[in-house]
Amino acid sequence: VQLQASGGGLVQAGGSLRLSCAASGSIFSINGMGWYRQAPGKQRELVATIGSGDSTEYVDSVKGRFTISRDNAKNMVYLQMNSLKPEDTAVYYCSAEIRRWRWSAVMDYWGKGTLVTVSS
Repeated sequence: VQLQASGGGLVQAGGSLRLSCAASGSIFSINGMGWYRQAPGKQRELVATIGSGDSTEYVDSVKGRFTISRDNAKNMVYLQMNSLKPEDTAVYYCSAEIRRWRWSAVMDYWGKGTLVTVSS
């Protein structure tokens, strides 16, 4: 199983970006999916999660600006980021709780990350 994140880049403060993450490989089902970020010199933090029933949670600092969504048919998760701020600058990682076969355990998988840089 691989998770491939894309969509990062350089954007001015107030701008928008949309991150995408595709899960591929032998996948029976996906439970929760999420986005995390790690800024330089800081620990990785949770940004947003979305459950299999589309319930969502956000870290307070992005509420009202970021929207997480998923496409179960395509095994993809998205993060729409609006009103970006310089403090949003970080490497963004996607994650997914994946069951590879009907009777296997659910395991966490991570993508390699995509860099988002917000200039002031």
